[in-house]
Amino acid sequence: MLRSLGLAQLHPKPGSWGSSVIGGLIFGVGFGILGYCPGTLAGAVGQGFLDALLGGIIGILIGAGLFAALYPKLEKIILNRGNFGEITVPQMLKVNPWWVVLPVSVGLIAILFWIEKSGF
Repeated sequence: MLRSLGLAQLHPKPGSWGSSVIGGLIFGVGFGILGYCPGTLAGAVGQGFLDALLGGIIGILIGAGLFAALYPKLEKIILNRGNFGEITVPQMLKVNPWWVVLPVSVGLIAILFWIEKSGF
């Protein structure tokens, strides 16, 4: 709505299939091994869970260090493969953004109501 009123601008970052796959694998392996995403990891560390502190924080630091060290090679080999640029979903579908925003919003609200009602 803010964008439609001229009060905000989007600045999408360029993406690629290679960077999405690598990022998904890194996130998924970390999540799968410890069962924490970065947000819940911070909460678990705050509560004093040693698995989160030792496995999670040390794993994040080691993983970030390795990624930073290997970034120049990864960028040439895989990260830029399948580059799709600075595109949004409505631009990709060639539709007005509201044709994406409204159905997604209604669907999300319906899912949240369903979760609340079913007691998950």
